[in-house]
Amino acid sequence: MNTTNSLIASADWFPLVLSLKVAAVATLLALIAGVALGWVFARKRFPGRMVLEAVFMLPLVLPPTVIGYAILVAAGRHSPLGSWLREHFDYSIIFSWHGAVVASAVVALPLVLKSASAAFAGVDRSLEAAASTLRQSPLSVFLRVTLPLAWPGILAGTLLAFARAMGEFGASLMVAGSIPQQTQTLSMAIYDAVQAGHDDLALLLVVVTSLLSVTVLVLSNRFFSLR
Repeated sequence: MNTTNSLIASADWFPLVLSLKVAAVATLLALIAGVALGWVFARKRFPGRMVLEAVFMLPLVLPPTVIGYAILVAAGRHSPLGSWLREHFDYSIIFSWHGAVVASAVVALPLVLKSASAAFAGVDRSLEAAASTLRQSPLSVFLRVTLPLAWPGILAGTLLAFARAMGEFGASLMVAGSIPQQTQTLSMAIYDAVQAGHDDLALLLVVVTSLLSVTVLVLSNRFFSLR
């Protein structure tokens, strides 16, 4: 018991704080994009819709290293976007916690998108039509009728996205690296602890990560049951 207390007291909790921050920002970005795309894919019909939706769902099936490489190609220091950011703002997402946010948001987006699309598809269109007859604008109908009815499903998907962002490793490692006190998240700290032979620390971090994940999954299941 004393050994456990000593380990907890001496452990560096920066990776936990950073993981929560990265996951929160990444989930917010995924929520905004996922709700918008989910509504489009649920309500609009246009040529290439299924192909486009499949492209946005790719992070669910592609290896994380592929996602990380794609981000490096798109926003790395030698890419057009990366060079522009570096030249005009002296900024780069590479080897910064912002890079971990981008990687986590990309892999979490499909979970929000799919949940939002299913939630919007399940909304009773007659209720929206009734609201429209009351001189409500399309935006007002969306905010007052559509979104509240779809919200339980969207929130369930958002919680899953948060859990996914918390556990992101491969893509984040390629983009942000594992720099102690800068970009080292929980998953990276566990990997580094195992590599260094610090099994007790690795076990502690695994337990913390598992408890957080179980809590999020329980909440997600609860909101799925409300749909």
